[in-house]
Parts: sequence; structure tokens; C-alpha cells
Amino acid sequence: MVSAAEQLAANLKFSTFAKAGELKQRLLFTLAALLIYRLGTFIPLPGIDTTLLAKLFESAPNTVFGMLNVFSGGALSRSAIFLLNIMPYITASIIIQLLTSVVPTLEALKKEGESGRKQINQYTRYLTVLIATVQATLTAQGLNSSALEPGWFFQLTTVVSLVGGTMFLVWLGEQITARGIGNGASLIIFAGIVAEMPTALYRILEQGRSGVLSPAVILGLFVMMVAVVTVVVFFERAQRKLTIQYPKRQVGNRMFQGDSSHLPLKLNASGVIPPIFASTLLYLPATIEQIVGKSSETLNQVLPYFGPGQPLHILFYIALIVFFCFFYTPIVINPKDTAENLKKYGGFIPGIRPGQRTAEYIDYVMTRITLVGAAYVSAVCILPEILSYQMQAPFYFGGTSLLIVVSVTMDTVAQVQSHLLAHQYEGLIKKAKLRGAKRR
Repeated sequence: MVSAAEQLAANLKFSTFAKAGELKQRLLFTLAALLIYRLGTFIPLPGIDTTLLAKLFESAPNTVFGMLNVFSGGALSRSAIFLLNIMPYITASIIIQLLTSVVPTLEALKKEGESGRKQINQYTRYLTVLIATVQATLTAQGLNSSALEPGWFFQLTTVVSLVGGTMFLVWLGEQITARGIGNGASLIIFAGIVAEMPTALYRILEQGRSGVLSPAVILGLFVMMVAVVTVVVFFERAQRKLTIQYPKRQVGNRMFQGDSSHLPLKLNASGVIPPIFASTLLYLPATIEQIVGKSSETLNQVLPYFGPGQPLHILFYIALIVFFCFFYTPIVINPKDTAENLKKYGGFIPGIRPGQRTAEYIDYVMTRITLVGAAYVSAVCILPEILSYQMQAPFYFGGTSLLIVVSVTMDTVAQVQSHLLAHQYEGLIKKAKLRGAKRR
């Protein structure tokens, strides 16, 4: 039997979208915010010679800087004020969430509701400033040789500009989440990757025209992209549904039969956070070494083994993705809190005692499906990257980029559909009230 929500979703038409005024405002606000972000990626740092870095990226798109340039929407190659992008905020968020699990004070704040959440967000912002300042300082030292007037003043203005740019993106992302559609931080990364894809397509076709890549290789790259998108869509929609039963209840002299529903557990509940954070940590040592330009002979010998396509790079990338999948999933769906909420409203899993036993069962099921989800995310991120590296294709065709683009698109479309359903429900309620008033 088709549920009411599914029936409404099937009946959604363009006319429904045209009447949803709030949704249109949210979409326009999101587009305007992303446009502001894109404009910022073209504003260069004061006193920098942008031609030097541009030549570096043209000659070496498959380096560590190439991957970071994708996530920054090209801001790195243009030495823009949004060079650090929103990555310091993502790093700070993961660190705070990790500390929340081990520090009693933060754990207590998390349970305080909205006020506690605001305080934790404030701590995240403070840590973002600290991380951004460290990264901006290293970047300023590396860019000093590319400055028109090198010196301490250039480095100071660079640090202020980069930290200010990151914090502006943090604020912009929060505004998108609150007043727009979708998750603001994810959409900012999504916009940067999508904006760089036409450049990648042009470079691929240019390499084919010059004979660097054969037509078979180019065709294989596009087939790989379609395959990755198909796999991501299939696995991101995959769920394990746990049956939830509610007891019979008596209202007056009437006895109502107990209802049943489902608790959906996504195969990849952690979303795109594991590959993003794994990439950040994996490329951090090489990034510092290339930016600072001062390293020991031992470090110079070791770092090449962690380059894209190398065995150690692949091994550590998979290990980090698996770790963050298992770390972040309980944060998204906490088994203990879920079990307590079910017990509070009288719900239970058939055959499982409410309370602690239910929490243990949910944790058991989540561990099993997270293992499959971690394997899927690892395969999607690693296999295309290996093929792209072997074919000398740009980083834009890597699995991590495609996973972020497809996942964020699906989440945003789901939110749009939710707003449309809510709008249609409101219309049905208003019609029902009008009919009731006419009958009276």
C-alpha cells in the first residue's frame, strides 16, 4: 500500500513549486550566497604575483596542490582570499565532535539541547580561527617569494586576509544552512568542485587533441564517471529498515490497535565527511612541506611514497576513511539516544527488550551496515583515483570529487522535495478547514 507521503511525492508538479514562495526564496538565497563565494575565489591576495602559482598548476595538475585546488574552487591557483576555503572549519568540527565523546564537560553541553549546541558551535569557531591562523601563517611564508614586496608586512596582511576569508565562508555556510537549502559547508565545497569541472573537461579534450590521451582512454574516463555516479546513487539510497512496534492504546471506551513504523538506517550515514577529512589529513604533511619549503633529507625521501597513486597513499587513505566512517556514524545516529526516544514514546523493536538491549541491537546493526558503507566509500574514492593517476587525468575525475558532488546534490534535492511536500500538506489542511467552515 502506498503511503500518503509517497502519494503526495508522486503528485508533485511544477505548479506546486511555482506556488511555494518560501522555497523559491530559499533557493534564490542559496544561489546568491554561492555566487558571492565564487566571486571571492577571484579576488587575489594583496601584493601577490598570481602568475607564478598559475604556471605551477598548469604544469602539475596531479600534485597535492592539484587536489587542494579542486576543493578550493580554483582559489589556490589564483592566490585568492578564499585560498583556505572552509577546510579549517571542517577540521575543527571533527576535532570538537571527537572531544565531545571523551570530554565530560562537552558531552554535558551536547545534552543541554539548543543552548548547548550553540556553545559547542562557538567553541568550533574559536578552534577554526586557531587552525586557520596556523595554516595561513605557513601559506604566507610559502607565498613570500611570490610577493611583489616580500617581507613581514606582506605575511601579516596575507594571514589576516586568509583567516578573514575562511571565517567569512563559515558565516556564509551557516547562513545557507539556516536561510537557504542544504548544508552550507557541503554546498560551498560542492560549488568549488563543480566550477572547476569545465576546466578539467577542456584539459582532457585538449590532451586528446594533442595525442597525450588516446580516444579509448578519454572514453574510459567518461564511462568511469557514469559508473561512479550510478554506484553512488544506488548506495546513498540504500537503507536498513528496523521495524518499530507501538503498543495498543485506549482512548475513552475505544481501543486502538498498535501502530508500526520503520527506523531507517542509511548504509552510509556519515555522508561525505570521511573522505573530506581523510583527504585533509593525508595531504597535510606534504602540503606543509611544499608550502614551507624546508624539510629534511629523510622527509624528502619518504613523502613521494605518500603521493597520489602510491601504495602507502592508498593504504592510509582507506584506513582513514574506514576510521572516520565508524567514528562519525554514531554521532549522526546515536544508538543510546535513539533507544531512549523509542522507550519514551512507547516504541519497541519486536523481540528486543526496550532500553539498553535496544541500544545494543541498534549498535550491532549499524556496525554491520557501516562496514559495508565504509567499503563502498573507500572503493568509490580509491579505484577512480588509481585509474585517473595511471591515465594522467586531472584530479577532478577522482572518486572523492564525484562522491561529494553526487551526495550533496541528492541531499539538496531531498530537502527541496521535503519543502514541497510540506507546502502541499499545508494546502490540503487549508482546503479541509474551508470545507469544514462551509458545512457549518
